[in-house]
Amino acid sequence: MMFIRKSKMIKNLIFLVFTVVLLSCTKEDKKVGENLLRIAQSGNPRSLDVHNANDGFSLRINKQIYSRLVEVDGDRNIIPGLAESWTKVDDRIYDFKIRNNVKFHNGDTLELEDIKFSFERMMKSPRISFIVPPIEKIEIIEPSTLRIITKTPFAPLLYHLSHPALGIVNKKVVESSGENLDVVGTGPYKYNSWIIGDQVILDKNENYFLTPPAFDKLVFKTITEPTNRDIALETKEIDIALDISTVDAPKIETNKELVLHTKSSYSYRYLGFNNKRAVFQDENLRKAIDYAIDKEAIVNIILNGYGKVANSVIAPNVFGFTDTVKNVGYNLEMAKEFLAKSKNSSGLTLEVLTQGSSDEKAIAEVIQANLKDIGIDLKITIVESGTFYDLTEKGNFDMFLGSWGTVTGDADYGLYPMFHSKSMGSPGNRSFYSNQEVDILLDKGKVTADQNERLKIYEEAQQKIVHDTPHVMLYNSVIIVGAQKDIKGLNIHPVTLHDFYPVYREE
Repeated sequence: MMFIRKSKMIKNLIFLVFTVVLLSCTKEDKKVGENLLRIAQSGNPRSLDVHNANDGFSLRINKQIYSRLVEVDGDRNIIPGLAESWTKVDDRIYDFKIRNNVKFHNGDTLELEDIKFSFERMMKSPRISFIVPPIEKIEIIEPSTLRIITKTPFAPLLYHLSHPALGIVNKKVVESSGENLDVVGTGPYKYNSWIIGDQVILDKNENYFLTPPAFDKLVFKTITEPTNRDIALETKEIDIALDISTVDAPKIETNKELVLHTKSSYSYRYLGFNNKRAVFQDENLRKAIDYAIDKEAIVNIILNGYGKVANSVIAPNVFGFTDTVKNVGYNLEMAKEFLAKSKNSSGLTLEVLTQGSSDEKAIAEVIQANLKDIGIDLKITIVESGTFYDLTEKGNFDMFLGSWGTVTGDADYGLYPMFHSKSMGSPGNRSFYSNQEVDILLDKGKVTADQNERLKIYEEAQQKIVHDTPHVMLYNSVIIVGAQKDIKGLNIHPVTLHDFYPVYREE
């Protein structure tokens, strides 16, 4: 395996060109003495309509604009949001005491009717309805108390309610906006502007129901190339760089002006098969590809050790994970044996979709080389994030490099969207996997109140899923964030949906 290093001259040229471009851009959005927090991420948000996006780039921004009934911190603790307290009446009923005099960004007072309307809107959304608890009824039982009644017991209810996509919107604004929704929430920052492909600017909400945030503005800049995000951090044009590559991480760690933040994630990385396509309905082919891929090499060489080979389809720190399943590892002889039994044992050419970060491209190249060893030619197709999501939602692919973050930290969110037959396409099951026995287990896991019983259910579900090989399990990632050393209060989130409200600059 050969890895080609860029020359120092080329890197210096990139550095100079990028610095000139970045400086010219930042003159427009920075005034002398203005108190800004600049955050670089690797892709563009899809939508600032909080109920119309479930990608990480959108959720990170929408999390700052909108508030939810409850929130979750970086250590997975449920904390008050718009609801200052809550009571579990029984396994199906929760009462939420809503804060008084909360203001929307346009000055309107939050009403309980806005919350009821928001949940009804979420339940109709093709992108996020699967996140919403199985609500039977929402009742306003007192002037400041909202009652949620679920159709069945739903153990992870509070964690689902904390999901960034379940933000509360202004009923009057939504109903009067038409197709172009006005971005109005109650969160710590409010919408200023969006230059698509470049940046989103948010302003401090001086009327936030908690203490107003420390910064006057948040600027989310899209910088797709990891080297350029690293350069922006080194030149202090960026305060926080998300999605740091594993190649750049050691350099940031040794820079005395910067801080490298890392955390084991709730994320699972995989090579997804299109199980709708006849070629992948051949279990022997799926298993041949699985055995052919050297996952340890991906973790140790491409990721520089920032990750662990995945042994199941949810991460070890997610509730419901089982250690009764295991990755098949790398076994070239077994790969050849399964391929020989396949209906596609020779002359096979496949395509893999990737969004093309440096790590993803290198991983795709490792997979390409591994499959070449068993006689499969692999074409690597790099597309931008919006195109990637569109193609995988619609099933227009052979294979793709995918990831899923279990945002709630509960197996229901890790397994139901990814593997239930009702979740095919945009909700998360982009491999178009279907197994009726798995469906029954995942449905049962949702409604079972006893946590020990849920563990048994999810253990059985994982055993069946791993046996079926709808994916090649690659690795569980480590979240890597770089920041200036004067940035404090950053508790990075295990699926990168960081909360920037507590962040401040040390004087």
